[in-house]
This record gives sequence, structure tokens and C-alpha cells, in this order.
Amino acid sequence: MTGTPTELERLSLELLGIESVIGEERTIADHCEAWARERGVYGIVRAGDNLAIQPCAFENDRRRVLLLGHLDTVPRSRGDANEPRLEGDRIHGLGASDMKCADAILLRLCERAVRQRPRHDLAIVLYAREEGPFSESGMPEILSAAPGCFSQIDLAIAMEPTDNRFELGCLGTMHARVRFAGKRAHSARPWQGHNAIHRAAPLLSALAALEPRDCEYHGLVFREVCSATMIEYEGARNVVPGACTVNLNFRFAPDRSIDEASQWVHDFVHDAVGPDVFAEHVEIEIVDACPAGRVCGDNELYLELRGLMSDAEVVAKQAWTDVGRLSQYGLDAINFGPGHTAQAHQIGEFASRRLLEESERVLVRWLWGEDDER
Repeated sequence: MTGTPTELERLSLELLGIESVIGEERTIADHCEAWARERGVYGIVRAGDNLAIQPCAFENDRRRVLLLGHLDTVPRSRGDANEPRLEGDRIHGLGASDMKCADAILLRLCERAVRQRPRHDLAIVLYAREEGPFSESGMPEILSAAPGCFSQIDLAIAMEPTDNRFELGCLGTMHARVRFAGKRAHSARPWQGHNAIHRAAPLLSALAALEPRDCEYHGLVFREVCSATMIEYEGARNVVPGACTVNLNFRFAPDRSIDEASQWVHDFVHDAVGPDVFAEHVEIEIVDACPAGRVCGDNELYLELRGLMSDAEVVAKQAWTDVGRLSQYGLDAINFGPGHTAQAHQIGEFASRRLLEESERVLVRWLWGEDDER
């Protein structure tokens, strides 16, 4: 590919040049708001650092589409300058794949919709703090401020990186802190205490032996798994610890609610350590829980879009995205975006110029029934 950027690539580089680490999205939100207002959108709502944009007025007899992108990135790694630039097929910069190049597509679609009404009514949401805890996301804030952009939606598309594959549904995710109480002692005389790490051993053994549980929807297989991801203890290297906390990360399939997932964690720990230890020495705290995403493989608008990319792969989302949150709101939602899944959060992050152009072209064909203007 040539080094001369297209209009879409120039806008992508523009967004990549604005630092927007999670919690610091004010500048990029200001930029996107000004960009949309300059192009004469019908309506725009700002809530904090979140934007809901309506390019033109909704009409009651039209289907309604919601396109979403988040404005934040993960923090920059030490020594990772990764200045925004083009190199061959790559467009570099922090957040290129996850997901500022997709945000540029959303702004371009918004601009076109002002000039020419699409076949389906269109709402666009750009929100903050996606990369952090579920409870701190900016999406509920903008939903409360602009409920009309989330109502009567026939299909929502989270433009997370998928390599232009269709990724349906998503696993739910839950973090549970399992605290084991022991009795502190000098490690030279361990019989004077009770080692809390050793008390946690049956749980760790049960996790090591746990097989994934496969769940199938619309021919797509989700693999439900649970892992110990952190261990904390009280004491020093010559101390038998009096407490030990194991962090469990449960990635649960779409057939479970958050309450059902919490109950599964409770029962699994109970059975692993035994009822006596569980009752006397174990506490469980659910510290973060995100709902699984419904698989809407029969959604008419999704099938219409998929028909324009007959060669595109369709897979289950073996991770969590805001498709789970949108499902909780009662919306049919899918993951589809030009970013590379393998590049998200990587040092030297980049996106593909080819996939970026393809994603915009397909969405234009879907929304307007024709190729983009050149």
C-alpha cells in the first residue's frame, strides 16, 4: 500500500495522536464532539466523557442500528513510544486496534449519514472507561443521559477488534476472592500454627483438574473455564501465613446469569475444600462480575450484514466485551471490528489498513446499499 493516507486513515491518525488512557478521555471526547457538531449532526448528548450521536432524526418505520466504540486505551507500556504512523499495511499507535481506528469509522459513518440518510436509522455511542472495572464504565452514564439512542434498537454492534470476523455473544467474567484463614507461626515451628496456603491446596488441586465445559449456541462453542490468577498471603518467607487469598476468575457461558455463576463458584469451593473447612475457615467475596452476552445468530440485520461478507469467519467470543452489558439491556448485539485481536494491549500496537478499509466499505454497503464515495 502507498504511504499516502486516505481520509479514513488521516482521521485514525488524528485520534491516535490524542492520548486517552483510561480515566483521561476528556480531550478526545472534546475532539469528537466538536468534530460531530461541525458536520451538523441532528443531535448529540454529552455526559461526562461519553457521547451519544444521532446523525439524523429517527423515523418510526425504519429499523434502528446502534454502533459503539470506546475512547480509552490501556496505559502506555514503559519504553513504548509507538508514535502514530503508517508503515506498509500497518497503521501504528496506542489503541490502533483497540479501538481508535474503529472509532474513526464511526465518525465517518456519522458524517455520511448527515449528508445522505441511511436505509436504517443510526445511533453512535462513544464512551469512556471501557478498559477498567465493569462498574466504572461510562456506558451506563451515557445510557442514562441519552436513553433514546438505546431504545428500540434492532441490532447493536460493538466495534471491538475481531479481525473483521463476526464474533457472537461473549463469555461472562467474574472475579472472586477466596480467603483462607490459618494461624500464624514461625516456619521453624509450623506445628504451632496452621498454614493458610496449605489449607488452600485442595482448591488449587481441584482447579488444576477442572475440565472446560463446552456450551453450543447456533453452532458456536463457548468454553467455560475457571482459573486461579493471583495468590496473596500475610507474612514473610520465614512465617507460616495466617491468611491466604486466592483470586478466581470464572469465565462463564451464556447459559448462566451472574447469580448462577456466583452460586457455581460457591459450590465449587465448598466441594473442593470440604464442608468443615468451608464453614470455619473460608470467606468468598465477589469483587467484579460482568454478564455473558446473548448469541443472536438469527437476528435479521446481522444476517443481512453477514451476507455481504460471505467468506467472513463466524466464531464465539471467547472473552468478555460490552455485548454482555448490551444483552443485559435487552439488546441484540454482536462484535465486529477491523482491529486485530492479537494486537489489543500489545507493545507497538498496530491495525491493518486493508481491514480498516474493508470494514468501512462493508458497513457503507450495509447501511446505504452502495459502496463508499471515492
